[in-house]
Amino acid sequence: MIELRPHSELGGAHHGWLDTRHHFSFAEYYDPKRMHWGNLRVWNDDTIAPHSGFPRHPHRDMEIITYVREGAITHQDSLGNKGRTEAGDVQVMSAGTGIAHSEMNLEDVPTKIFQIWIMPNEAGLPPTWGTKPFPKGERSGSFVTLASGVPGDGEVLPIRTDARMVAATLGAGESTEYHIADGRKVYMVPATGKIDVNGVVASAGDGVAISDEKLLEVSALENSEIVLVDVA
Repeated sequence: MIELRPHSELGGAHHGWLDTRHHFSFAEYYDPKRMHWGNLRVWNDDTIAPHSGFPRHPHRDMEIITYVREGAITHQDSLGNKGRTEAGDVQVMSAGTGIAHSEMNLEDVPTKIFQIWIMPNEAGLPPTWGTKPFPKGERSGSFVTLASGVPGDGEVLPIRTDARMVAATLGAGESTEYHIADGRKVYMVPATGKIDVNGVVASAGDGVAISDEKLLEVSALENSEIVLVDVA
């Protein structure tokens, strides 16, 4: 089953400094049919105005992945971590027993991010944070794993949940595949461009919720950047 969730039909809000779209119920947006997808709980599409952002606030017991699409985000947290994550790169925060953090756009241009929350396998673990550059050239033409808690996925950003996040950049006319293990679900969003997924066409910002499929054949109808989360 492949369900297209058009960007124009997502929940969301305009806060002046923040333009946000919610693929799942979040904040004031509530849809009982879109509470989660497997253990994927949140996928927010955020555009943050220059010199603004999310001031310090707490989280606990959630795996939070930030995929920067344009611009950069600057992180600070109660553990003393500081870091700037640029477009194409990824940061991961395991909230565990509790962590407070800020995510600010200190740039002179808007920053666009995907904010992805996945429920952890185990509650009450110590909080952690990490970031890693992932040059887009390394994922040209095929999916590359960026963050994972699945055994055997290699030297990627670790998350403490049975899930992985992968990304690919495809030129117009290029195709690639993604194999799905039994019993798992996939949620895919083209960050840019337009793609065909097993005959379903999705444009930038659209969500594609996938279950009971073994193989995804993904073709780029335009130059496209694709982010995919594979969950239990």
